[in-house]
Amino acid sequence: MTALGANALAGDAQSLATLRSRAASDPKAAVREVAKQFEALFMQELMKSMRAATLSSGMLENEGSKLGTEMLDQQFATKMTGLPGGLSEAITRQLERQMGLAPGPIPSAPAPAMPPLQVSQRPTRIPDQAAADFVQRHTQAAQAAEAATGIPAAFMIGQAAHESGWGRREIRHADGAPSHNLFGIKAGADWKGPVAETLTTEFVDGRAVKSVARFRAYASTAESFADYARLMKSSPRYQQVLAQAQDAGSFAASLQRAGYATDPQYAEKLTRVINTALRLQRMS
Repeated sequence: MTALGANALAGDAQSLATLRSRAASDPKAAVREVAKQFEALFMQELMKSMRAATLSSGMLENEGSKLGTEMLDQQFATKMTGLPGGLSEAITRQLERQMGLAPGPIPSAPAPAMPPLQVSQRPTRIPDQAAADFVQRHTQAAQAAEAATGIPAAFMIGQAAHESGWGRREIRHADGAPSHNLFGIKAGADWKGPVAETLTTEFVDGRAVKSVARFRAYASTAESFADYARLMKSSPRYQQVLAQAQDAGSFAASLQRAGYATDPQYAEKLTRVINTALRLQRMS
């Protein structure tokens, strides 16, 4: 079986000394031997339990027969250990990992080197540093709009972020120049300022329909916040929005009820973005 002998176990003083010597010169071989002996001991106990469960009487047993049975069980256990896929293989793998002899499976191809982690480069996760910059860039204009409407600045920053994709989907003129319209406010008949025409998506009877629409254009994003504040303050349809600005969910739901957008999931989406803006605002 091994250098320890077919019937030897580490409980034998001589076998234990041999195992220690093997561990010093060939630790992997020693680990395999220990695993086999653990499996052999387990099998012996298993067979002992099976015999105890099947033998109904001990009338014919004596010390000699017990010794013979134990030796027979040891022989059977020794023969059944070390088989492919057996318990000793699992024990060997576990012991090798714990002893640092087998750090883990070797990949078939070398993995590309990973750059060192630099936590300071990514202080926010979603929607990333660009979102934190968006919040910081528009805080002053949002605070001015808050003073005029009573709507929390973070709520308006969140709505601007939702409408513009955190500034990445800003409405533009035909020549590519920015309109600075962060809130997607359309240019109605009463609008006398500049206009930007672009393709937009509206929901009609639950279906998304694309069409070209006219949107208000401003000289700066600060003007966009100021015009949004005037719209909220002066339009009768948004009076309930001002009254429901205590929390993000109520504010978003009241905007949807007032018909600010046609997306049936507008309130749910807007609430999530506002909550993100609130977290980023607290971190800044």
